[in-house]
This record gives sequence, structure tokens and C-alpha cells, in this order.
Amino acid sequence: MNTAFVVFDQMTALDFVGFYDPLTRLKSMDFLPDFHWQVCSFCDDVSDTQDLRFDPDSVRQPLGDFDLLVVPGGYGSRSLQHNEGFIEWMKTAATVPLKASACTGSLLLGAAGFLKGKMATTHPNAYTELARYCAQVTDQRLVDEGDIITARGVFSSIDLGLYLVERIAGKNVRVDIAKQMDYPFYSQQ
Repeated sequence: MNTAFVVFDQMTALDFVGFYDPLTRLKSMDFLPDFHWQVCSFCDDVSDTQDLRFDPDSVRQPLGDFDLLVVPGGYGSRSLQHNEGFIEWMKTAATVPLKASACTGSLLLGAAGFLKGKMATTHPNAYTELARYCAQVTDQRLVDEGDIITARGVFSSIDLGLYLVERIAGKNVRVDIAKQMDYPFYSQQ
């Protein structure tokens, strides 16, 4: 399975790490040795809102060959949803069978047209912004619309990562990874 982890300037690092950690444990804990990922960006220079720097594996490369695309949120998403070049790059993920976002990453999925006719969630401060992109905004922590999964705020990114683990590898793997992470909410059967 090939996964694209999208990063962008002024993202929230915890949004990214929250889903990155449990998903990459699929490989490091030897549940799915063929789980591969790339950190993908539209720009060379990426740092979070506190100037933590990220070094993308690929820049401006099309996203269509991945099986999973996961997008964090953060202040940068607010301007990127209106950045024509960035959104055109995101649209190259149209053929990716499963797309997910944490926090305001849903604004980017929405601006690319992936949330049309779907229910979605985001950080409560961005509900109004998200409403123009989807059929319904909800305050649920996670929303699974089949090919699109959105998660609410920063801490829901861990829930998103573990939920994706379960979708990919099953409940028992999710429980094992959550236990290894000492994450009580999803480590119960």
C-alpha cells in the first residue's frame, strides 16, 4: 500500500504526527511490511506554525498513484484553499481510492472538490468555511463517507490514524498499535 502524507507551510505538526505515527507503525511493527509512504508537498520549504521544519520526499509530483492520501490542517490551509496552483496539485489525487484529513485539512479536500455531496467535519472554528464545500458539516469527531474520512480538531488526528489502521488492517491490529502507543481510547476491544 502506498500512502501520500501531504505537508504544507504553516500546518499544525500534531495534525500530521497524530496520523503519521499509527499509520507508519503498520510497517515498523511488521503488520504490513509492504506499507510505503512519501511525504509530499507543493513547496520545497515546509515548516509548521512554530517553525518546525519538514523535508518532503517529493515536491509538486502528481498524487494519483497512491492508495491513500492524508492531509493535516493548520493555519496554512486557510490561504491554500484559495491557492489555484496548490488546489490543482491536490486535484491530481482524484483517482486515490481513500482520502483523509485532520482538522482544517478538510478545507483543502473540499477546495479540490472531493467533498461534494458528502458530510464532513473540521475544527469547530472552520465549520462555516467548510460548509461551502460539502453537503453537511457535522461536529462528529470522525466522519467516514467511504472514500473520504475527515476528523475534527488537532487531537482527533490520532483517532484518525488509528481508524485508518483499522480500515486497512483490521481491528486487532488497531488494538495492538494503540496499546503500543499507550493510547487508551482505541486500545480497547
